[in-house]
Amino acid sequence: MITDTIEPVSATTTKPCNLLLHCGSHAVSRGELAQAPTPPPTSTWRPIAHLKLLQVVEVALLTQGFAIAGQAHGLTHDNARYFGLIEVSGFTHNPDYHYVVGVRNSHDMRFSAGLVAGSQVLVCDNLSFSGEIQLARKHTPRILDDLPRLVDAAVGKLRRYWDQHDYRVIRYREARINDRRAHDLVIRAVDTGVMANGYIPKVLSLWRKPRHEAFIPRTLWSLQNTFTEVFKGRVDLLPDRT
Repeated sequence: MITDTIEPVSATTTKPCNLLLHCGSHAVSRGELAQAPTPPPTSTWRPIAHLKLLQVVEVALLTQGFAIAGQAHGLTHDNARYFGLIEVSGFTHNPDYHYVVGVRNSHDMRFSAGLVAGSQVLVCDNLSFSGEIQLARKHTPRILDDLPRLVDAAVGKLRRYWDQHDYRVIRYREARINDRRAHDLVIRAVDTGVMANGYIPKVLSLWRKPRHEAFIPRTLWSLQNTFTEVFKGRVDLLPDRT
């Protein structure tokens, strides 16, 4: 578990708070992120600075009226891979979760520059990144020309997406399941490539003996958070797994 101090980014930022970044990386400040070197481009590959991507996303959020409550940043693989979380406030009054935008970038050609929207469940500090809002832009020569437009379009979809997410959570809380149905869904998760066979005992154990009182009810909401609780050590893989 990595905890980074939240840094204000504009006058619209709310008071600082702690945002947890679960990852196999080391937490860095915004200043340290700015110092991460960007490798030189080639004729077909144009890497961009980690901080540059973060700034493009911040501008799009603020321009469209979103409030940035805080952020956390992590680097790994000799600072070649970056994953950041931006907490966006003002969209839900549910005390159990809030909304985040995930930002990721790589300087080793491992993955594209991109963002994904999701939620952070506060009772167990796990993350869930759903696939409706995802953006990935390869590091080709025109990336800096295209990225602001693509990010702005993706951010524009967030309000509707988060309204749908609130409705989905309500339905998940209402959908009661028994152990047999939960076991079936865990096996189906393996069949669809969400997780490897080795995760089955961990997920089932946590489902049968919840660590948090909020997840004692036998519902789809509890089962989803069982998955994300087990997966939270690899935040870079959460978008695909969710």
